[in-house]
Amino acid sequence: MTVLFSTHPAYLEHIAGRYHPERPERLNAVIAGSHLADVADALVALEPQPAPIEALERVHPASYVARLRALSEAGGGEIDPDTSVSVGSWDAARLAAGAGLTAIAALRRGEGDAAFCAVRPPGHHATTTRSMGFCLISNVAVSAMSLADQGERVMILDYDAHHGNGTQAVFVDDPRVLFVSLHQWPLYPGSGALHEIGTGAGEGYTMNLPMPPGATGEHYQRAFDEIIAPRAATFAPTWLIISAGFDGHRDDPITELGLSAGDFALLTTRALSLVPTGRCLVMLEGGYDLGALTTCTAAALGALEGRIVMPETPTSGGPGADHVDACRDFWAQVQPA
Repeated sequence: MTVLFSTHPAYLEHIAGRYHPERPERLNAVIAGSHLADVADALVALEPQPAPIEALERVHPASYVARLRALSEAGGGEIDPDTSVSVGSWDAARLAAGAGLTAIAALRRGEGDAAFCAVRPPGHHATTTRSMGFCLISNVAVSAMSLADQGERVMILDYDAHHGNGTQAVFVDDPRVLFVSLHQWPLYPGSGALHEIGTGAGEGYTMNLPMPPGATGEHYQRAFDEIIAPRAATFAPTWLIISAGFDGHRDDPITELGLSAGDFALLTTRALSLVPTGRCLVMLEGGYDLGALTTCTAAALGALEGRIVMPETPTSGGPGADHVDACRDFWAQVQPA
C-alpha cells in the first residue's frame, strides 16, 4: 500500500498567537510521526496546491473569503479570543484547503492507495461565515463539496475530541454527505448532541456520538461496529474523509478523553473498510500534546498502509458503555429523509 503524504512549509507561517496551543511545533510533531521506521517506507510526498478561490466559495461566501484574505495581507489580527490571523495565514489556509483537493486528484490518477494531509490551520470549526476554534477555512468541507459536486457519496468521519460544528453546518441539509462525529461531551464548542441529525433533505445524514470525559478505546470501537458501520452500509459511501484530530489522546492538555495511539490505529483501520482502496483522505485537525501527535500520526499512517502499528496499547476500562447504548438505541429509530 502506498500512502500519499502532503504537507508544506508555509503551514509553519500561520501564527495563532504567543503560547497558543495551535502552534507551528504541532506540524513538526506530525512530520516526526511520518518519519518513524515502521511507516516511512510506504509514504510518497505530495506537494499541495492552493485551493482555487471558487472551491473556497462553494463552502464560504465570497465576502468571507475576501475578509480573511484582507486581514492576513494587512498583517493579521484577532478574530475571537481563540482564533487569530497572521501575515502568513492566508497562504497557509489556501494550501491547507488545497491539500485535500490535490490529494483527491492524485488518488484518482492512481498515484496512491490513501492520502494523509498534515495541514495547518485546522478547519472543522469554521462555519460558512465564521472563523472559530483555531479554524479559518473548512478544509474537509472544501474537499467533500468538490467530491459531492462530482456525483460522489461522501462520508466524513470526525474523531477529533471536539465536535466538528463547522463541517456539520456546511452539510446539515445535504444528503450527499454523511457526517459522523465521535467527540467528548460536554466540551467546546457545545454542539454535537445526539439529537442533532440534520435538517430537511439532510435529516439522518448527520450522526453525533457524544462520549463522556475519560472514555476509552473499547467504547469507540464498539460505537463504530454497532452504530457507524451499519449506517455507512446503508449510505454506501464512495469516498471517505477522516477529520483526524488526535486531541482525544489521554495526554492532551485541553481535553479529557482517555484514548491512546493504539486506539486511533484500530479506529482508522475500521474506517478504511468502508470504501474501496484509493478513496480515503485523512486530514489533520486538532491534537496539542506533541508526543501524542507523533505516535498517533504513526498509528494512523500504519492503518492507511494496511498494517496495525501500535506505538501504545489500546485502552479500556473507562466510562462510555452507557453512552454507546444510548446512541445505538437512538439510531435504531432514525429513518433518513
